[in-house]
Amino acid sequence: MCVFGCKNSVECHDSYEVINIEQVLNIEKAEHILMLFGNYDKNIRILEEQFQVKIVCRGTEIKISGEADAVSKAQRAIHVLLDMIRRGDALSEQNIFYVISMVNQGTEESLSQINHNCILVTVKGKPVKAKTLGQQSYLDAINKNTLTFGIGPAGTGKTYLAVAMAVKAFRDEQISRIILTRPAVEAGEKLGFLPGDLQDKVDPYLRPLYDALFEMMGPETFQRNLEKGAIEVAPLAYMRGRTLDDSFIILDEAQNTTPEQMKMFLTRLGFNSKAIITGDITQIDLPDSRRSGLIEAVKVLKKVDDIAIVRLSERDVVRHKLVQDIIKAYERYNNKEVSR
Repeated sequence: MCVFGCKNSVECHDSYEVINIEQVLNIEKAEHILMLFGNYDKNIRILEEQFQVKIVCRGTEIKISGEADAVSKAQRAIHVLLDMIRRGDALSEQNIFYVISMVNQGTEESLSQINHNCILVTVKGKPVKAKTLGQQSYLDAINKNTLTFGIGPAGTGKTYLAVAMAVKAFRDEQISRIILTRPAVEAGEKLGFLPGDLQDKVDPYLRPLYDALFEMMGPETFQRNLEKGAIEVAPLAYMRGRTLDDSFIILDEAQNTTPEQMKMFLTRLGFNSKAIITGDITQIDLPDSRRSGLIEAVKVLKKVDDIAIVRLSERDVVRHKLVQDIIKAYERYNNKEVSR
């Protein structure tokens, strides 16, 4: 037994030697152990599977056994997860896999750069905050710049965090209006064939923005501010000819804007306003191989002061892990197609 409470054993194989150890961790509070293990030990099963170790609990002791390197990684992951629990963060499958990925790269210490302060709390009591380093960079850029581009795949929180920042600025009376817009129909916003009045026509395309506002403000507060004109949700075409002062403006699904639409939107920005442009350049649906206004804008504006360009990746996906795996699979497939 070493002074740190680990027992060593050696297994000899044909061409290499495997050193197995057992590491014992003492946890102060039993409730932290319960939260760490999760329902039916689900969280610990993930750690065991990913690191190929055995983890058991005896009272307030956690024993980790397996190959030395794997045990070290599992121990480091558990320390990070316990820090999250002490801060009051709920463990989810997503943040467990994120911690595992950081430990595997030896970069888990960089997680201290994440500011765990809430942006706001939803009407159901859910705190909204950065969950990854990419999301933290995104929020920092929004705070520091007048115009921020958030570019990344589905599930990285681009739109959700942007709406949260808009609602916070509105509640803090930093701005007087929230304006949310997106290309209502990818191929030129042709709404005439749809049934109903204008609101009926555009609502299906703007539903993700409505959903985020409902969650953060509640339907009644949202409707009241919508009627007062303090919140506006509209297709991109209705931004033409306007100057948007004292506003927080979000352009969503910007990969489906044309260069002309993007330039029109960018020149709407007025005094005491902030704008966020979000999009996924892997999901461009413009017809006839038309150029994406988002791709062009990023090239044109990359050296302009007070404009930030933040690129999120599959590591910042905060939905089900399967979404992350799907994105990786498509990236591998597309890379193979390009190399042919």
